[in-house]
Amino acid sequence: MNLTLAGQNSCCQSADRAAALEHHLARIADAGPEAINDRMAQLDREWSASRVTRAALAVLMLAGVALAVAHSSWWLILPGVAGLLFLQYLFARDCMVCDVAHASGFRTGREIEEEKFALKALRGDFRHLPTVHDVQNPEDISRLEGEGGIVIDDDIAPGVAPHDAAREAVAAARQ
Repeated sequence: MNLTLAGQNSCCQSADRAAALEHHLARIADAGPEAINDRMAQLDREWSASRVTRAALAVLMLAGVALAVAHSSWWLILPGVAGLLFLQYLFARDCMVCDVAHASGFRTGREIEEEKFALKALRGDFRHLPTVHDVQNPEDISRLEGEGGIVIDDDIAPGVAPHDAAREAVAAARQ
């Protein structure tokens, strides 16, 4: 029963994070392109839970060796434990140290990359990239042109509310 509750809690937390991200992105989009660029620069400097884990384990290893040299060989237990935790980080799906870093407020690399992707979409970085809809079949085009075709003016884009744009960008980033 605890597994079900934990799964539901995780699902609710994920939905809450997505809603908070949408709200945050809507405010940034409303502030304009300069705000998006500033946030992208902040995200480039942000440390992920994984990066914090690697740094913390390295510090533990170095501190253990330094203490062993300076004081007692018993301090070699510290780099040994840090090494075991590092192996867990490398080979296990869940890492205790990463969970602690995440609980401390550090986001996962995936969460940071999702926000960066959504910001790039809001900024229009992908506007000129070809999509599946851009693939054209010459026979279909000639048939449409003969029938009058569908006229789409690429220069005129309908206005989109910042919150709706943020929702679409988050949904695209999660795919």
